[in-house]
Amino acid sequence: MASSSSTLVLSTLLSSHPHQTLNPNKNKSPFSSHTKRPFSSLTLKVSTFVKPKQPPPFHIPHNHQIRLSRQFRAYITVRDGADDGGGGDGDGNEQPVVGEDSAEFILSKQKISSWVYFTAILGSVLFILNVAWIDNSTGFGKPFVDAVSELSDSKEVVMLILILIFAIFHSGLASLRDTGEKLIGERAYRVLFAGTSLPLAVSTVVYFINHRYDGVQLWELKNAFGVHEFVWLSNFISFLFLYPSTFNLLEVAAVDKPKMHLWETGIMRITRHPQLVGQVIWCLAHTIWIGNSVAVAASVGLIGHHLFGAWNGDRRLAVRHGEAFEVVKRRTSIIPFAAILDGRQKLPKDYYKEFIRLPYLSITALTLGAYFAHPLMQAASFRLHW
Repeated sequence: MASSSSTLVLSTLLSSHPHQTLNPNKNKSPFSSHTKRPFSSLTLKVSTFVKPKQPPPFHIPHNHQIRLSRQFRAYITVRDGADDGGGGDGDGNEQPVVGEDSAEFILSKQKISSWVYFTAILGSVLFILNVAWIDNSTGFGKPFVDAVSELSDSKEVVMLILILIFAIFHSGLASLRDTGEKLIGERAYRVLFAGTSLPLAVSTVVYFINHRYDGVQLWELKNAFGVHEFVWLSNFISFLFLYPSTFNLLEVAAVDKPKMHLWETGIMRITRHPQLVGQVIWCLAHTIWIGNSVAVAASVGLIGHHLFGAWNGDRRLAVRHGEAFEVVKRRTSIIPFAAILDGRQKLPKDYYKEFIRLPYLSITALTLGAYFAHPLMQAASFRLHW
């Protein structure tokens, strides 16, 4: 537990009004029972509790009091060793949330104009993507795929090269995000990031769809008992992990200023890297179903990219969020449910409510829609002849 003085300092700083001040008697403690001023009106001088010339450990903007107060409580708890590595309070109580509440969607805070902008931006992006990349008569998608295909006669090698190209640009631009945002701003860098990654992703997906049955057949399990049901359920579950970006679509489209979030609730309690877990599940399901060398190559490439992405993501979050990320890291896990089973992650009693939110419900609906739209997706890919 934190010392009484540090606890009182933080409680007072977080609860006091910014315009209230105190000039206490030099020989009397500000917490003395003889003081006539109410405790909530105190604003303590940092010099009373911090050595001279030593700056306070944190600066608290008044418009971030609630969020930072959670970080302070977790910081003090972990610093003083009261949570046994998990961030709790040592008495079995719920852990204070250091990061952000993932998938939170408050209808009263939504602006119709923002979603109008989002719809307009989405339509514009799809139009430009089609003209500049997908349409064989005007776009560069087919020449790009043809150029990569000339590097090898092996469909497996071409599949791996396409994934590698996407990974280099996607993870490379993500790694340069801090520098890029300082140079051109958050929104402009998001446009650059999406404008580069999206066409490359489309090319990789279309090539996989068109050539997924061109490899050497290694096994055939489609008619085995329960395989179809297992693969369908696995794919459905994978999409619940794959898309944490839907936690804030307005930032994805740069309508809101993009931020590097430190999510902590919801699916993050199960695994700190849901995209990695979702990709592994998706790859295993498709590899079992297709059962050939192209599917194996695609799975190796995609899982390898996401393993790197997990490491790189942790590195970037540590740089951006510092001690707050270290707290979240200690009480979460990459392997699903590992932190819950070993006691580092303490689930709240109403944990299920963290999933009954619009983003998760939207993912569920879109996943079901994607399943039924598979024939349309395949037909559209075949027409491109990539």
